[in-house]
Amino acid sequence: MKAIWKDKIIAESSNTKVVENNHYFPREDIKEEFFKPSDSHTRCPWKGKASYFHIEVDGELNKDAAWYYPEASHAAKPIENHVAFWNGVKVTE
Repeated sequence: MKAIWKDKIIAESSNTKVVENNHYFPREDIKEEFFKPSDSHTRCPWKGKASYFHIEVDGELNKDAAWYYPEASHAAKPIENHVAFWNGVKVTE
């Protein structure tokens, strides 16, 4: 699977995990140079507290376009520290 934004591959993995129709990429399979820390957080009732990244490609910023669970709940442990995308990021094979 590949995550693409602005025609750049920002993550690529043959080891994603699918939860609620979202592909979660292992943290080691994202291209860190495109990811900027965000102060945003949300809470999922069953997965726990999510943290976010902004994605920056060629000087253009996509705010909070990636999220992950640094300390996932017991039920969501398989996706702990895996990164998922939205907000215009295309995930494709």
